[in-house]
Amino acid sequence: MIHLEEVSREFKSYKKEPGFKGAVKALFSKETVVKTAVDKVSFHIAEGEMVGYIGANGAGKSTTIKIMTGILVPTSGKCTVAGVVPYENRQKNAEKIGVVFGQRTQLWWDLPLTETYSILKEIYNVSDEDFKERMEFLNKVLDLDEFINSAVRTLSLGQRMRADLAASLLHNPKVLFLDEPTIGLDVVVKENMRKAIKEINQKYKTTVILTTHDLTDIEELCDRIIIIDKGKKIYDGSIEKIKREYGNKRILEMYVKNIKETSEIDVAKEFKLSAEECKTWTNDNSILVEFDKNKINMPEIVAYVMSKVQIVDMKIKETDIEDIVKMIYGHEVKL
Repeated sequence: MIHLEEVSREFKSYKKEPGFKGAVKALFSKETVVKTAVDKVSFHIAEGEMVGYIGANGAGKSTTIKIMTGILVPTSGKCTVAGVVPYENRQKNAEKIGVVFGQRTQLWWDLPLTETYSILKEIYNVSDEDFKERMEFLNKVLDLDEFINSAVRTLSLGQRMRADLAASLLHNPKVLFLDEPTIGLDVVVKENMRKAIKEINQKYKTTVILTTHDLTDIEELCDRIIIIDKGKKIYDGSIEKIKREYGNKRILEMYVKNIKETSEIDVAKEFKLSAEECKTWTNDNSILVEFDKNKINMPEIVAYVMSKVQIVDMKIKETDIEDIVKMIYGHEVKL
């Protein structure tokens, strides 16, 4: 459905030295500065896949999305979306994609939502039969009835996001690009949005590309993630695989009867581990141990601590995808 082959995008600008002298110099000689935003990125996404495309600010993910949506032309490489080269045939590409930007809207601000949908129906040449079928389905999964006759400017953020998602799906696009679709929403509305996206994907086999800083969205919706950093693709695979291979850290929290007796407890020292492999600290009435599960196991830690102090309860936290991504951005993990 989506194919990128060695796609790169460079941006050129003129270097200007500060002050009046720099301004005069720039009139006679202009030094060009080239910044590579996307650097030979390749990936393939099949029909019906839901893929998380993530990266830090300035990593190049927005530039890649703009290439796939036809807004930007790549400096080199090839991109096709549903058989169309987006930047060569923008109109045909627009018929095959839907886009939802969390910070922007495609809805007409002063019109009732019903009129907005009627206009979009004509723009995309959606038949009366298809329009009726899709509106019935979208009403069901997004619960639009409660505000469908209201002007867009009167809608809450959660209502507008649901309305925007419906608008992007009226023409039954092959590919749906979601950019921060749950930004600013409360927990309940976020969960409803995720359920709706799942149902839409299952019913229409819509391919979904999700870019977001909310990694819960990624874990809830996607089985595969692509991570980009400094313009380069650094990971492309399943969430389970990256958690299995790089989620080796655990935090064991043990609630103890007398915290004053824990001062001499040092798990790393006891088992001759480095600070990276294991560290121990206390918090209120508990002792916490962060450890590498490949270097030491939990029963060993518990047995050692129990030999020093009485444990009344405990819990363990595994590394989640957000922790791993933070480590990747901090260059603690090499992929």
